[in-house]
Amino acid sequence: MNQILDWDKQLLLFLNNLGSPFYDSFWMIITNRFLNIFIYLLLLIYLAYLKSWKHSIYLFFFTCLLVLFTDQITNLFKIGIGRVRPCYDIEIQQFVRLVKPTCGGGYSFFSGHASNSFALAVFFGSVFKYHKLLFKSLIFIASMVSYSRIYIGVHYPSDILFGSVFGILSGIGFSLLWSKIQIMRSN
Repeated sequence: MNQILDWDKQLLLFLNNLGSPFYDSFWMIITNRFLNIFIYLLLLIYLAYLKSWKHSIYLFFFTCLLVLFTDQITNLFKIGIGRVRPCYDIEIQQFVRLVKPTCGGGYSFFSGHASNSFALAVFFGSVFKYHKLLFKSLIFIASMVSYSRIYIGVHYPSDILFGSVFGILSGIGFSLLWSKIQIMRSN
């Protein structure tokens, strides 16, 4: 296990140090939560146009439940596992290129940005299931948001991997639940 954690640190340092001040502003925009909020609010407005405001409002509250679920489970893991963020890890912190002014909360495993981004992408991909390009775009954005956490120096690659997998599974689960609710509402 120690060897895997060492590889994780080495991969983080390699990827994190590929960055340059020229691109820092771009990655800070990508990592900002308001990017996801903006994208998914636009999709809710688009859905209101396609279906109805009432349907879109139901979806909004259901989406809030999805984010609440992924956030709370992520926080349980962070507290339960207790792995410090790379920018707090005494062994490597001097080598981590911290792009933002602060490191954030103390624990890193697993990434809330990755879990939320992938959960939203998968869930909205199922809501807009006939728009394959939209789904691919949302997955691409979730991947960019996830990578941004390594770029700015606050997460290890394994944090991103596990957060992404958890997000995908959460998105699938909430998609199935949303489908059942829609069937019940139509009957």
